[in-house]
Amino acid sequence: MKTSKCNSKLADVICGGVDVGKAFLDIAVESGEARREPNTPEGRAAIVAFFVARGVTRVGLEASGGYQFEIAADLQSAGFEVAVLQPAQVRAFAKAINQRAKTDRIDAALIARCVSVLKTPARQDDPRLAPLAERLTFLEQIEEDLARMRGRRDRYRDPDLIAELEAEIARGAARRKKALADLLRLLRSNDDLARRFDLVESIDGIGARTAMTLVVRMPELGSISRGQAAALAGMAPVTRESGQWRGKSHVGGGRGRVGRALFAAAQAACRRWNARTVDLYNRLRAAGKHHNVAVVACARKLIVYANTVLTRGTPWSTQH
Repeated sequence: MKTSKCNSKLADVICGGVDVGKAFLDIAVESGEARREPNTPEGRAAIVAFFVARGVTRVGLEASGGYQFEIAADLQSAGFEVAVLQPAQVRAFAKAINQRAKTDRIDAALIARCVSVLKTPARQDDPRLAPLAERLTFLEQIEEDLARMRGRRDRYRDPDLIAELEAEIARGAARRKKALADLLRLLRSNDDLARRFDLVESIDGIGARTAMTLVVRMPELGSISRGQAAALAGMAPVTRESGQWRGKSHVGGGRGRVGRALFAAAQAACRRWNARTVDLYNRLRAAGKHHNVAVVACARKLIVYANTVLTRGTPWSTQH
């Protein structure tokens, strides 16, 4: 049987791929051998046995709105390296090899081939973070609902409708407060996560809400470079040049929810709460940079500060 061989300095590694769905999981090795199992405890156990029997040691998964958490955890518990790929990576790889056909089974084999050639670091997720991330997503959705209701309220003139919307907003605000308190309590029940939270929150301009997002959604912080941290948060500038043409650099990619939280924090930090970002913002604006460009630069500073305090294990100080 032909097997997929991952690039490795130490030894060849056999790779597998999983196309994740809500009800089913399609799995394959690059040779094309594939099968489908239900996304249930029994089905995931069968998948682990399938990969073990074929000598697979590294498995690629495509991020799929949270449905990948259980299979990723089961594979990691069984000793597999698990590489979580972004959908854009898989799509780009399919175009590169001129793969146009698309079925769940084909996608599973494609992911196996993709993870065999991409230098995507295998990620051993902390199993404690998945339930915290789910609660954080719930909190974010409450906040999005509140923003929509406040926008609707401003468009009405009928006192009865306004009163009804005001009542909905009050209920939403109460739900947000409870969800935030519950999440913080659960996070603080783990001493190491509480310590990471306190270190990040020590940075001027980063409040509890943003610190929570960084601790839960960026567990790599403290073990990566400042450039990697900025890229993961979607705050690293991307240069656009071709021949004599020079385009404007822009930011993009990364983890969208982290980027939005950082940008929101930077909006306040660059105006008042962090002296260093205030100075940076003012210098960039004086040099003619657009407001958003200056805010993104400040957001990049904040993620670098967060990475630094977690690397050093000491609270943030303006002297460092």
